[in-house]
Parts: sequence; C-alpha cells; structure tokens
Amino acid sequence: MQEGMNRRAWLRNSGLAALGLSLNLKSLANEERLLRHVGMAEGLINLGSNENPYGIAPGAKQAIAEMTGLANRYQFNVPTMQGFRKELAKYYGLSAEEVLVTAGSSEGLNLAARHFSGGPVVSATPTFFILPELSKKLGNKVIEVPVNGEGVHDLSAMSSRITPETKLVYICNPANPTATILDAGQLRDFTLSVPRQTVVLIDEAYMDFQEDPQAQSMMDLVHDHPNVMILRTFSKIHGMAGLRIGFAAGHASLIKALEDNFFDSTQMCVSNLTMAAALASMRDEAYRNKIRTMNHEARHFAMKAIQSMGRRTLDSSTNFFMFNLGKYPGDFAADMLNKGYIIRSNGFEGGKWCRVSIGTMDEMKSFVHAIQDISGQF
Repeated sequence: MQEGMNRRAWLRNSGLAALGLSLNLKSLANEERLLRHVGMAEGLINLGSNENPYGIAPGAKQAIAEMTGLANRYQFNVPTMQGFRKELAKYYGLSAEEVLVTAGSSEGLNLAARHFSGGPVVSATPTFFILPELSKKLGNKVIEVPVNGEGVHDLSAMSSRITPETKLVYICNPANPTATILDAGQLRDFTLSVPRQTVVLIDEAYMDFQEDPQAQSMMDLVHDHPNVMILRTFSKIHGMAGLRIGFAAGHASLIKALEDNFFDSTQMCVSNLTMAAALASMRDEAYRNKIRTMNHEARHFAMKAIQSMGRRTLDSSTNFFMFNLGKYPGDFAADMLNKGYIIRSNGFEGGKWCRVSIGTMDEMKSFVHAIQDISGQF
C-alpha cells in the first residue's frame, strides 16, 4: 500500500466503506463488523467499542509476565490461583459462596439467558443486546419497555409489566447504549419490590466509572435477597477487554443453583494469566482513579464541543455518550468510517443518534474536528 494513500481511498479500495452500513446500535457482537487487524496501520480510530484506550495497569502487566511460566498448568494446580475466587469476593465485600467467575460479563449474560429460560423476560429498550436477543432465540417472550426521553430506564413502566410468570428482569445500569444511570435509591426500591420468584439481573459493567461505585452499586443486596444477581466485568475501567474476565454475584443459594447448572465450569474458562492480572488490577486503585479522571476530562471536552454545535447530548455516567444527529441526511457511521473513525449510529427516540466511545484526549479532539467539518449537515 502506497504511503500517500489517504484513509478515504484506502477504505474505498478495501471495501470497508460499505461496512459502515452495519454500524448500528444492535450490532454489538463485534460491534463494527470489522476485522480487528484491519486499518491499524492507516490510523483507523475505534470509538465504537467502549474500550479503555489506556490499557491495563502496570502491575497487571507485570503479573501476566510472572505467570507465563505457569501457563501450562490449570488454575487448580497453581497455588496462588487457588484462592482467586475468595480474594475477588473479599474485595467486593462478598463471600466466596456469593461469587462465580466468568469469562467477562458477556459470558455471564449468555449463561443467564439459558439458566433463566422458560418464562418471560422484562427488559429496557434500547439496551445491551446479548441477554434479550438470546432469550428470544431460546423461545422466551421478551417484553421490551422503552427508556424515557432522557435515555433512562422507566422503572415504573417496567414494574407494571412484571407478572407472576416473569422469569427475569434485566437492567443494564449504567445503561448501554444511552450511558445514563438510575437513581440508586429508586433502583433499590424497585429491586426490592420485585416478587421473589422473579430474578432481577443488574448488569454493572460500567459502574467503576462512578466517583463512588459502591454507593451506586446494588451489590450489597445479594446478601439477603436470593432473587438479585449482579454482573461485573474487568473489561472496562480495568482495560482487560481482551483478557476476558468478570463475575456474577448473588445470594449463596442463587450462586449454587447457577453453579449446578449452566455456570458449572466458568472459572475453568479463565486463564491463569487473566486471573493474575485481575488480582493486580484490583489492588491498583490509583491507576483506576487516573483512568476515571482522564475519561471524565475527555468526555467533558467532547460533549461540550458537540453541544456547542447545537447537538443534544444525553447525560453520561460511562466511557461513552450519545448525541442527536438532527436532520443529518446520510449514514453518519458510514461517513465517519470514511473519515477514519469507527462509531455507531441508529434511530432512537424518533431521530438519528450517534454513540461514541471516549478515547484519549487527542482522539476526542480529532473526532470533534472531523465532526466540525460536516456539522453544517446536522
């Protein structure tokens, strides 16, 4: 490829421009439908996957390096990994019996859809797709309740759709793709009001971006409420999306039921290297605070810049945000892909919207500059 070939020509010649048509809010499994090795040399900037652009903590890198010599051993044959589940639980104020390790929270959602199959599921729309979409494929009725005009879960409307037959209520909080967060008191009241035969699954993948995650999390409810399940991941603020580790938290009786069924071998699906990195990352609060601060600053800059163009943005409590595209005439995601940026756009609340992940400050400045070039079309 000639050095002088610009991004637009490269994308056109490689056929990637056509793939911009797939950059919508439902294509979340490999969200952009692009091969991950494609475009790196050309500077293609991925702002579509809600990844941590800064990478894993230094201590996590060191832990991986030190564990490579034991990569030939199963976890149960590595003394330092035998207590992983207990250490993970302790960090979050839980007992080992209240935790199940999973290969990321996405795997937890997959397994939960199977475990809680056989009855209706109540979910918001739009939301993270894995659980509701798999539930549909399994033949379950999924009752989708629209978020309100601010992109927040409508708990009152969701409550009204719960019946004695409802198997599961799914709440992504903070929400994906809208990036909003529920009032903690209201969510707590809602969760406790759900009949005990119905499990409330709260997906807290983005909770670590809150200034005080513990105050917003519903994790403490699992001690006394067997119908509450929490999913967490190390993919976001910990920067471990490619290492695949997360966990399910629940009452000991619920965790045992999960472990006896579809969740029975989840920890065996997580590598020694990954668990070592997770332990090191948990201990590095300073690094997470640094990531949280840089994310906040880059998000604030980008949102203010887009607001100055007259575009409405939804409040964000995450490492991404949504903004309205107004009367943009074309496919915004495809056009931005031609400019070298992977983002996602689709219809929501009667209009066109874009969801953009927060990259580094330099990446967000570049993205804003690219939008300014076409802002007259909004």
